Amino acid sequence: MDSTHGQGASELFQAQAHLYNHVFSFINSMSLKCAVHLGIPDIIHRHGQPITLSELVSALQVPPTKTSFVHRLMRILVHSGIFARIKNEKQEEGYVLTPSSRLLLKDNITNLSPFVMAMLDPVLVTPWNFLGDWFRGNEITPFEKAHGVGFWGYMDKNPEFNNLFNEAMASDSQMMNLVVRDCKPVFEGLGSLVDVGGGTGIISRIISEAFPHLKCTVFDLPHVVTNLPDSGNLNYVGGDMFQSIPSADSLLFKLVFHGVSDEDCVKILKRCREAIPSKGKVIIIDIVIGGKSDEHELTETKLMFDMLMMTVVTGRERNEKEWEKFFLEAGFSHYKITPIFGLRSLIEVYP
Repeated sequence: MDSTHGQGASELFQAQAHLYNHVFSFINSMSLKCAVHLGIPDIIHRHGQPITLSELVSALQVPPTKTSFVHRLMRILVHSGIFARIKNEKQEEGYVLTPSSRLLLKDNITNLSPFVMAMLDPVLVTPWNFLGDWFRGNEITPFEKAHGVGFWGYMDKNPEFNNLFNEAMASDSQMMNLVVRDCKPVFEGLGSLVDVGGGTGIISRIISEAFPHLKCTVFDLPHVVTNLPDSGNLNYVGGDMFQSIPSADSLLFKLVFHGVSDEDCVKILKRCREAIPSKGKVIIIDIVIGGKSDEHELTETKLMFDMLMMTVVTGRERNEKEWEKFFLEAGFSHYKITPIFGLRSLIEVYP
């Protein structure tokens, strides 16, 4: 029997549109990447007022014959909320930035353009074409299926992509500038903090400048922190978090746990329990799925991050009960979750 039996034509065409929207969702991503690649957000910003289509084409230095194509690119990006259209002083319609595209301005501290370019690089896009085959194969991740090596191994062998990815992570960390001063209660009573897996120390630098009394240490693999200069109340230490973590009043983890397996999460947390005093705490900035106030788009983005972790590395996103299970298994007694970082929450874990 026809599986569509009993359904009206209108309902079926609506279902078709819904299906096609999923099929072509990647076009939104690639249109955004194109806009960043061309520098459109910065061109609009420098113009200082709504920029008309002809002015944008001129500033882009593309052939006038591409005008209709620029219009079509901007039309979909306006529809998706990346840009907007309003009238200028001459009552001509022009393009302006939205809160989303303001996060793409290269001269801003909160510039997420490197994140856009890295996440949509062919290196990270290609593994999605191997997702179905991976389910039937033996490779650890679809990334390994696509590239013949795991993500971190690929990074070691490809310095150009490694730099691109590190710039993306640094740009994401710069978002902490927006809220770190609002987190004063989080750091009250603490004398020292170790930023575990902190890379080049973007977050630690932000925290150390906002809280000069706090002695901050960036702890990461030796090859990551070698030759990075200490400054003021910020220093760098090399090591392996699975073996031991330097002692401190508090330990900070930003987007570390979502990239590793459940077993490794518990291992790391046990090292944390050994490294902090009875009145210390672990500070985690990470995704918590299933927040009570999460709207549809926020939930969808969190689930996309979960699929990204499955495809690229061996981690995943967790709900509160799963986080709690890890904390208790590692020897901690209680925790507090505060959803103040948009997609991510602040999780404070206590002995």
